[in-house]
This record gives sequence, C-alpha cells and structure tokens, in this order.
Amino acid sequence: MSKARKLGRTDITIHPVGLGCMGMSEFYGAADEAGSIRTIHHALDAGVTFLDTADMYGSGANEELVGKALKGRRDQAVLATKFAIKRGENGAFTGISGDPAYVKEACDGSLKRLGVNHIDLYYQHRVDPEIPIEDTVGAMAELVKAGKVKHLGLSEASADTLRRASAVHPITAVQSELSLWSRDLETTVLPACKELGISFVAYSPLGRGFLSGKIKSVDDLAPDDYRRHNPRFQPDTFPKNLEVLAKVEAFAARRGCSPAQLALAWVLSRGEHVVAIPGTRSTRRLDENASAADIELSEAELSQLDELAPPGAFAGTRYPEQGMQIVNG
Repeated sequence: MSKARKLGRTDITIHPVGLGCMGMSEFYGAADEAGSIRTIHHALDAGVTFLDTADMYGSGANEELVGKALKGRRDQAVLATKFAIKRGENGAFTGISGDPAYVKEACDGSLKRLGVNHIDLYYQHRVDPEIPIEDTVGAMAELVKAGKVKHLGLSEASADTLRRASAVHPITAVQSELSLWSRDLETTVLPACKELGISFVAYSPLGRGFLSGKIKSVDDLAPDDYRRHNPRFQPDTFPKNLEVLAKVEAFAARRGCSPAQLALAWVLSRGEHVVAIPGTRSTRRLDENASAADIELSEAELSQLDELAPPGAFAGTRYPEQGMQIVNG
C-alpha cells in the first residue's frame, strides 16, 4: 500500500484517504443502497479500507448498509463507528449520552446492525457535558476488555478532554472537521494528537463537498440536502465562499490536479498522523480522492495556499447554532 499511514500507536496501517459512509444513507439526498455497496466494494478493492460510519447516520441504516457491504469481506476493512448522538423514532435529535450503561447498550446495537463480532475503532461521537469523560472512556475500555472493540476514539473533543481521556485508556484517534475551510483545530487538537501519538481523522475534508468545486449554487443541492441549512451555504455567506473557492480552483488548475485532490493533499500535509475520510457514493470520485495521497505539496505551495485560504477566510460557522453547542472544542 503506497503512502500508508499508521492508525495511532497500533500496528494497523491504512490508506491516508479513507471512506466516510454517512452520505450514503442520509443528509445528502436520496439513498442508493446498491450503488453504495458497489462503491464500498470498489474501495476495498482499491486498498481504501478505512470505513467510517455511526449509529446515528440514517438512525442505524448506515451501519446496516456497511454491514451488508462487508459480508464475506470483514477482514479486509478497518471498521470505525460511533455512539453518543441519540435520535428518536422519527429521527429527531434527542440528546448526547456518555452514560456508562448507554455505552455498552449502544455498542451492542452497533455490532448487531453491522453484523460483526468486533469494531476496530469505536468513537464517542460527541462529548457529553454532563458525564465526566473519565467515566465514559472507562466504560469504553470495558468493551476493549470484552473483545467487542479493538481501539478507542473521540470525535469533536478538545485537547483538554483528549488528555483526560488518554489518562484512562489509550486513545487511538480523534475525528474532527478539518479542511481548507475549517482550520480552527490546527493550533489546538492537531498538535495535541501529534504529541500523544494519536491519529487525527479529518471528516468533511472537502468542506461538505464545497471544495470539490461542484457546487456553484444552492440549487445544485437536492431539496432535502441538509447543506441548505448550513451557515456556509446561505445567501449572505455562499457568494463570499465562492470567491475564495475560485482562488483555490485556479491554484489546482496550475498544479494539474482537481480542487478536491488539492484540498485533500492540503489536509494530509498537516502531518503524518493525519488521515482524511471524504464521503462519496461514486467510484470515480473515490479513485480521484484516493489519488490525492500521491500529491506532495511543497513548502512554497503551502505558503501560497495559506495566502489564498487563510484561517477564517470562509464565511459562516461550521454548523447552525445547535450543532456548534455540542462541539467540545
């Protein structure tokens, strides 16, 4: 496997570009199960073995989808899933839970939906402000002892929370948003991960698809696409963000790669402990994304990108107000 990177301090090596499966079931328009399974199989064939899902994606449907795709191929995948974001029967968000009893209940539910006997990397999806992180991670550690989970991770956790969690049990990965349009963790969580030997798994490394250059208008999105409600896709922010994107696109053209490949190469340039999990349902896009691992940006090129898209260049917050409230950073 070319350009392989280690997952934390484990002996697991993965392609620097994995596959985020969330959009196969929800948030980005109508689902296509057969097509998504084909894409997952194509990923495994191409050596893109790091698959990311969560129990809240599609209210469990995404784990079931990934489980179907892995039938007969479980040993070829490095499987990551998450718990903590609770949803009601109608899909409504009902809260965050890091309660130790819920940790075990959630894991058993994920194992059943995935149809597997262990999870390679189990994340707490969001930190529960009401439960000490030590208690939650302590319960997650019990899952490791039971053989249900191999390694532990946190998602959207601050550097302080990460240090406290690591004192209870080794943390293998932290998953948080990182891209040219979300650079706020570069000076906090990213260096803490490097110091502690923890992988940083960048989700939305293409800025929810925006950095691919394929979304020039909100009308390019499906009527039920959740990005229509994202602060960065609104009338007062979207035009400003297109202006920054145009500079990135011009840079990519000069570099001889796609804007998506440039954006991913930038994420991977943040350190050898960084991997990215762009989501796609397309085998062609998957191949395009994976090949970004072969692009090495020089210091001069990185400096140019810093000038074109410095921290804070893109307008709007990452999530609406409710979503920002549950980001631990």
